[in-house]
Parts: sequence; structure tokens; C-alpha cells
Amino acid sequence: MAFASVFLLLSLLAVPAVYGVDHTVGGSSGWDQNVDFTNWAAGEKFVVGDNLVFNYGSSHSVNEVSQSDYTSCSSSNPINSYTGGKTTVALKETGSMYFMCPTFGHCGAGMKLSVTVAAASTPTPTPSTPTTPSTPATPSTPPKEDTPPKEDTPPSSPDSPSTPTESPNGAVGGFSSTNKLVVGVSIVFAGLMGLMG
Repeated sequence: MAFASVFLLLSLLAVPAVYGVDHTVGGSSGWDQNVDFTNWAAGEKFVVGDNLVFNYGSSHSVNEVSQSDYTSCSSSNPINSYTGGKTTVALKETGSMYFMCPTFGHCGAGMKLSVTVAAASTPTPTPSTPTTPSTPATPSTPPKEDTPPKEDTPPSSPDSPSTPTESPNGAVGGFSSTNKLVVGVSIVFAGLMGLMG
């Protein structure tokens, strides 16, 4: 269950949210001869995922054309042609797109549109740093009591068990720094697994 939750969270962060904007060409006037489409387009930002919405009357239509046909107002070789009074064109890739009204004289009178489509920018999520549980303090060895040796206690022989002695690196009874590190890492790992569980 914990793994599924983590996987879902990472999946959501990896998939950018794209919300397209509908740009009504020409604003409230629509696709019409009385609009300065160069000025209108200058006030808009077009990105991949957006749509151009053309609203027009029966005397107009929309042709998507090449840059050279846009410049010369030639409608003889359109990339796409649209009619019907309302057309929505999806902006699917970056680059320039060119549109014109193919009705005779309309393009020459300024009824043409050039848009530059930019890549959709997605907010970069700031990864949060997971909190690592603090390593519990290692219990210290109790201080040795300074008790004078009993005079009747014989010295220990090599065969008798001895009490643990402290090594130069501070480890007692052979419990080295490496062993302490392994125990510490195990505690941190167990803590992280507990957070995921």
C-alpha cells in the first residue's frame, strides 16, 4: 500500500498539467475585416495546447497557409480550409502558423493572421526533502567505579574470563565503530520504512 502511494505521488509529479487557453481570434469582433490582427496577436501568448477560435460570418472562411502564401495572399494551395462560421484550430506544435481569409480582396485588406506558438511551460515542482528520523542516542557505558582491588583476589589467569576492556578507538568489548555504523544505518532505514508504511 505504501509503495502504491509513493508511486502515485511520483507519477503525478512527473506528468505536467497542461491547460489549454482558447484564443478567440479578433476578440469580440471575431474573424472580420474590421480587426487589426497584427495588433490583436501581439497582445496574446500562444503555447502548445492552446486553441485558436475563429468566429465569422458567411462571407468569410479560414485557410491555414504557408508563410509564402500568407505574404502573397495566395489561397490556391491551403494547408487546411475551414468554413461554417466557427472553427477551432488546436495548436499542437511549436513554430509559426499562418491564416488568411480566402475571399477575394479580404487578405489584401488585412484579414490574415500570423501566430508563433511556444512550448508550454510547466511549473517545476520543488521536491521536498524527506525528514530523516534522528538516530537514537547510543547508550553510554556506565562509568567504572573506582573500587580498590581486594587483596585476597588472585590475579586473573589467561584461562579465566576477563572483563571487557576499552579499545583505543572508544569501542568497548570489541564493538567497533563499523558495527555502530551498521546499527545506526539499520535504525535510519527502519525509520524510513516506518514512514512509508
